[in-house]
Amino acid sequence: MLLRKDAKIELLKRVPLFSHCSKKQLGAIASLADLITLPAGTPLIREGTVGREFMVIVKGAVEVRRKGRKINQLGDGDFIGEMALISGAPRNATVTATAESSLLVVTDRQFWALLERAPDLKTSVIKAMGHRLQPLDI
Repeated sequence: MLLRKDAKIELLKRVPLFSHCSKKQLGAIASLADLITLPAGTPLIREGTVGREFMVIVKGAVEVRRKGRKINQLGDGDFIGEMALISGAPRNATVTATAESSLLVVTDRQFWALLERAPDLKTSVIKAMGHRLQPLDI
């Protein structure tokens, strides 16, 4: 499966962490994103391990479990691990492909290198994080 840069941008702009990014900034992130395809049954994230990548599900399905209990099923257009790009904190769930899945993957190393080269992108990401951290009931 091939994915054009415009298609990658469309997927990335739905991610809250990138909600303040311009099309040009999204294009820079898209250029980092690798497209991979994995068979059903492949673990993508293990609860308790350090997060080092972010993924957007292009096509497929994954199951999210916390402490062994299923808490969610995700599919086309959904994303996982975006906060790991920033925090590097341990994963709070295990995610496993339940069908053959194609994913866009951006590693934390790639992302931080891009932020160092593009201060305007860093500002956009910080603004988005600020909005996510604000309490909903003000």
